[in-house]
Amino acid sequence: MAHKFKTIPRDISWLSFNARVLQEAADPSVPLRERIRFLGIFSNNLDEFFRVRVAALKRMVEFGNKKGKINMHLESNPDKILQEIQMLVLNQQSEFNRIWEGILEELKNEKIFLVTEKELTKEQKEFVRRYYEDEVSANVIPLMIESIPNFPFLRDKSIYLGVMMWKKDSLLKRKYALIEIPSRVLGRFIILPSPSIGEHHIILLEDVIRFNLPEIFSYFGYDQYQSNIFKVTRDAEIDIDTDVATSLIQKIEKGLKNRRKGKPVRFVYDREMDPGLLEYLIRRMNLAKRDNLIPGGRIHNFRHFMDFPESVFKQQKQKRNSIDHPLVLDRRVSDVIMERDVMLHFPYHYFNPVIDLLREAAIDPAVTSIRITCYRLAEQSRIINALINAVRNGKQVTVMLELSARFDEEANLEWKERLEDEGVKVLIGVPGMKVHAKLCIIKKRMNDRSVQYGFVSTGNLNEKTARLYADHCLLTSNQKIMADVNRIFNFLEQPKTGEHWLRQCKTIIPSPIGTRRFISKQIMHEIKNAKRKKPAQITLKMNSLSDQELIEQLHEAAKAGVEIRLIVRGIFCMLSENSKFKKKINAISIIDEYLEHARVWVFHNGGKEKVYISSADWMVRNLDHRIEATCPVTEESVKNELMDILNIQLSDTVKARILNNELNNEYVKAGKGKKKIRSQIETYQYLYKKTLTHSETGSH
Repeated sequence: MAHKFKTIPRDISWLSFNARVLQEAADPSVPLRERIRFLGIFSNNLDEFFRVRVAALKRMVEFGNKKGKINMHLESNPDKILQEIQMLVLNQQSEFNRIWEGILEELKNEKIFLVTEKELTKEQKEFVRRYYEDEVSANVIPLMIESIPNFPFLRDKSIYLGVMMWKKDSLLKRKYALIEIPSRVLGRFIILPSPSIGEHHIILLEDVIRFNLPEIFSYFGYDQYQSNIFKVTRDAEIDIDTDVATSLIQKIEKGLKNRRKGKPVRFVYDREMDPGLLEYLIRRMNLAKRDNLIPGGRIHNFRHFMDFPESVFKQQKQKRNSIDHPLVLDRRVSDVIMERDVMLHFPYHYFNPVIDLLREAAIDPAVTSIRITCYRLAEQSRIINALINAVRNGKQVTVMLELSARFDEEANLEWKERLEDEGVKVLIGVPGMKVHAKLCIIKKRMNDRSVQYGFVSTGNLNEKTARLYADHCLLTSNQKIMADVNRIFNFLEQPKTGEHWLRQCKTIIPSPIGTRRFISKQIMHEIKNAKRKKPAQITLKMNSLSDQELIEQLHEAAKAGVEIRLIVRGIFCMLSENSKFKKKINAISIIDEYLEHARVWVFHNGGKEKVYISSADWMVRNLDHRIEATCPVTEESVKNELMDILNIQLSDTVKARILNNELNNEYVKAGKGKKKIRSQIETYQYLYKKTLTHSETGSH
């Protein structure tokens, strides 16, 4: 696949990442329940991709690339990319269907049956009738679409049943109706009574409704029904207008209302749908052929399958329990970090020490203030509870709440109201920039002096996702780091006039002021060493690598003989193979049970390695248009631990894929006779051994 670009288009590389998720669903060594979950994740990812990226590309085409109109990283040929996307998505869709067919067979072998309304036993029919009557009927509103002058507004994220009805002896008089499937309220899966012991029968909510169509439409006297599922994906961009008189909150609220009515960017339907009904829907919704009309199977909104009932599987999943970090096992977290740095590695370590740190601060009489950034919070956030408790105990609490964290805007508006009601000072961001840094600083008086401690993290302060996302969180009282965290908060409190605070940072590297320049300088330093025939190496781990300038610098480094090792989970726009490279670039992506979310950068620096954790990916938006924080890891033991974990990941021969120029996701294979290494299991064991060693020595 020859590229005319110096880099791979980011959307094409993103689809290659989602293909890696699909590989997990196809992998027979992955437990069946998990394979179904990966199909759900693949589907959810694709929905979001259409809502955000395809919608953005369509807008680029519409605006004819008038740069001023769209605040985004413009692609040079959006029309061509859209065509390529359409082709790749259709191929992935057929691969998805193939995998799902295979999984259905395996479910049958496990005596788990997904039954339709046509396959019910007498007892099950009775159950479905009763279930519909008791639970479903109140949530079903059938719409006779032909008699409505204005076609109803169809919601994004919902699935609809398109129904065609007629009488057997009169084929001509066909009627169309629509029913929104109320899966938000009732869930998607209903476990049926099973005809024999050891079997599990499951029916989908839409099939419960299908079974009851004669009951729903009994008024009309039809005796023939055909019904098919379809869904619409809408543009999710919130256009924040530039009216100065409108507050950011009003703009976001208005944007949320408009998002619900965003333009359709994809229409997915059951390929068995009656052509007349399909034509009618396309016409009434003003869809064009270029609106990604995608024929699919009988089931849509596969993201719900992330919640496929676990109880039906014989082998319940044995979850590895998270580990208590040995240093904070039997002491107050704040006491430990006054003495030394502690690095938590989620989800291998429990998230509790982060919450404990805030709880301790909330009731400690010596603590005067807490300042913290929140990007995406858990629904029942214990972080928020601890902060509210702190305010009630007379502490000054400042929360930077990023209102425009995509798809979390609504929740964050609600958090804002709740926090302000309790007396928390809520900051809502910087005009035109997202605050993506993960920071916390706590101040207390000790022996007549002020001390500061807190944390810098690569992940969100969300105890729910901390069980699934692999991230690093540095708990520290390092005064140089804390002084810079303070400066960043001073800037966030006065973003219009306070940019000098960011410029004064000496240890943390903040975006958008210093990160790009800092990275360039480190790469140049390694190039210099390579040219002097000294050892030179760059190891980078991140979610996305798409910044053209930095990719070109990495190319220069490889040509100069710098050893480059990359672990990139998602978007990867770099052409990693080139005959001019003196040393082959080692680029991999790891997709496994946990979502690799951490960003870690290591520069060899002539043997005095510089190690950093960051909230930033190497993308234009993170480097130039967001508030991010990159923090050095200076304590030797913590640095070595982080390096060990990176080296384990770089030696993965089970879940690592090679990121070559074709992005065809070939697995890294173990050499002959070599032990296979699955890095997430090895990392768990590595950290678990540390806990054992610590408890045996009994050291603090």
